[in-house]
Amino acid sequence: MSLHQEISIEDQGQLGATQRIARFVTSTYYEDIPQEAIEVARRCVVDGIAVMIAGSLEPCAQIARAYVQDVGSIGKSRTFGRGTVSAPAHLAALANGVAGHALDWDDTALSLEKDRSVLIHPTMQPLCACLALGEKRKVSGKDFLTAFVLGFEIQVKIAEAIHPDHFAGGRGFHSSGTIGVFGSVVAASKLMVLTEEQTRNALAIAATMAAGLGVNHGTMSKPLNMGRAAETGVTAAHLASLGFDGPAYALEGGRGYFEAFGGGFSESRLCDRLGAPFAILSPGTSIKPYPSGVVGHPGMDALKKLVTEHDIDASDIERIEVKTGPNVIAPGPLRILHATTALEGKFCVPFQMAAIALRRKAGLDEFSDTFAQSDACQQLQRKVSAIIDPEIAALGKDKVVFDITVTLRSGKSYSQRSAEHYRGGPRNPLTWDELCDKFHGCAKAVLSAHARAGFIAAVLELETQSDVSTLLNGITT
Repeated sequence: MSLHQEISIEDQGQLGATQRIARFVTSTYYEDIPQEAIEVARRCVVDGIAVMIAGSLEPCAQIARAYVQDVGSIGKSRTFGRGTVSAPAHLAALANGVAGHALDWDDTALSLEKDRSVLIHPTMQPLCACLALGEKRKVSGKDFLTAFVLGFEIQVKIAEAIHPDHFAGGRGFHSSGTIGVFGSVVAASKLMVLTEEQTRNALAIAATMAAGLGVNHGTMSKPLNMGRAAETGVTAAHLASLGFDGPAYALEGGRGYFEAFGGGFSESRLCDRLGAPFAILSPGTSIKPYPSGVVGHPGMDALKKLVTEHDIDASDIERIEVKTGPNVIAPGPLRILHATTALEGKFCVPFQMAAIALRRKAGLDEFSDTFAQSDACQQLQRKVSAIIDPEIAALGKDKVVFDITVTLRSGKSYSQRSAEHYRGGPRNPLTWDELCDKFHGCAKAVLSAHARAGFIAAVLELETQSDVSTLLNGITT
């Protein structure tokens, strides 16, 4: 359908995707959101702040914070974690977004459709917008949660609707950047109380500023994709609030976002599903137990079960054979064949297998350059092979499956298949206590025990707060 045809259709009373999103966002309020969705949002806030604080110690986060200080005048929004600075809202969102994705420990939304797997990291972009503007505008806890859920909703629905070539094939975009911008702009537009027309314009502005390449995996530029998505959304909403406009068909029109970035989209997966159900409930989100690409987690859990049950010592291992699908290893995200840095290890199956075999865990100590470059890790990685299994591939991209066989020097071998519902996923979520333990582990190097406990208590009562600044005061340093 041509752009001119689409315009004539709207004239006949049928709204395009861009306008329908804008109308949905501006007409949805806290009372319209299921309480179950609010509870998941609360978990996302705790987890998002946790990994943001932990990531603030990473070199890329420190560089981003230095950049913010260099180019931004003192503002009313703050960065979180080690070395808090005040900055204009869009720059605070940039710095917090980089920190939040620096460890690749932030949550992930996985598809329930067979034609795609990983959709997007869904929390950080709307959360960073909510933090930056929520503090500056002194919004209520209810408004904060509403904006967050709506930002989460729109970016996941767009990720579900866009042609899967956007992620793979010949395009290779990083959806957390290219699509994540819509999570940030929606959250920002809602908190700024933009009109339907202004929100539509903000979506159009964000669409033309969207960016993010998949080739950045394993480098500082991957979390930069997240930071820029958060920054761009806030900037786009601000421009729209001042009267800046964009095309009414920015997403669905000819030469628009979907055509340029994906080669098309499914209108029914987007327009017919807005809030029905909310994406934070289905497909839901996976809060990560490991600081690495989520599609590797079922394999790490499977190997941990195997080496623990059979009490296998890493020094006795002759080889580890991994069979999985193309949604995991190349062309999937875990495409690095051998890791020499922690960043590479986040997207490297041999590294992840080596960490579990050597330490029976894979936390921040394992995802470090020191461990990655150790002789033991380097040698064991060379004993790991990972291949695509046709039977696993035939299950569909929405199924993340590992078959792992460990052969010992004695010739004895053991095999383990990954669990049907991986730990941390929507159907096997971390308990509240496990989530709080993750928060304490992430934040202990920056915040006191008293500050950590106070933050968790405040999140539990977030809806009752008239000004979210009180929530944030306790987590700055």
